[in-house]
Amino acid sequence: MSEVKRVLVTQIASGNGRKPGQQATLIALGLNKISKSREFVDTPEIRGMVKKIAHLVKVEELA
Repeated sequence: MSEVKRVLVTQIASGNGRKPGQQATLIALGLNKISKSREFVDTPEIRGMVKKIAHLVKVEELA
C-alpha cells in the first residue's frame, strides 16, 4: 500500500486587502495569522486552493 503524501502550508503574508476569494480560501484552509501552519493530505483540491493563494503561503512536502 502506498504512503499518503502530505503537505505543510504556512501563511507568510496577510490576507487583508486581498480579493474576497483569496480571503475565503485562507479561511477554508484554516489559516488566519501569519506564520500559522496546517498539514494537509496532498490532493488536487488542496493544490488548487494553494495555487490560488500561492503568493500568500509557503508549501513544503512532507516525507
